[in-house]
Amino acid sequence: DGKFVFYTNYEGRKGKQLAQNPYISLSFVWHTLERQVHIEGIASKVTPEESDEYFRKRPYKSRVGARISPQSQPISSRMQLIRAFIKEAARWIGKEVERPDNWGGYAVVPTRIEFWQGRPNRLHDRFLYTLQLNGEWEISRLAP
Repeated sequence: DGKFVFYTNYEGRKGKQLAQNPYISLSFVWHTLERQVHIEGIASKVTPEESDEYFRKRPYKSRVGARISPQSQPISSRMQLIRAFIKEAARWIGKEVERPDNWGGYAVVPTRIEFWQGRPNRLHDRFLYTLQLNGEWEISRLAP
């Protein structure tokens, strides 16, 4: 639907930064293929219903983990996480694990997309798609 969607903890580093500044970049790199796609755009939270729908599709342990992880925060030990996981998992035996309020999705509407393909002698191919005010994409070839 013209956007990239990802899910995370709203209280983690990404979530805190996006709350202050919705401009974001995403990078996808395939080293063995010498390919990269770099996207810039504006992020906004998806609806709670969309987040719920995706959360229900995640593996059970991932859902429990999302509930207990203080993402990006210092912790005293791995054992602290394991204890919290076991305690939380026990709470949900026989029940659907609910999505925590601090976890959900962001939709990124791209305004700039660059495709990079590595080539011998650094003569790489680079194509830049820039969203224009009229909603059309302008395509430019960039020098490596």
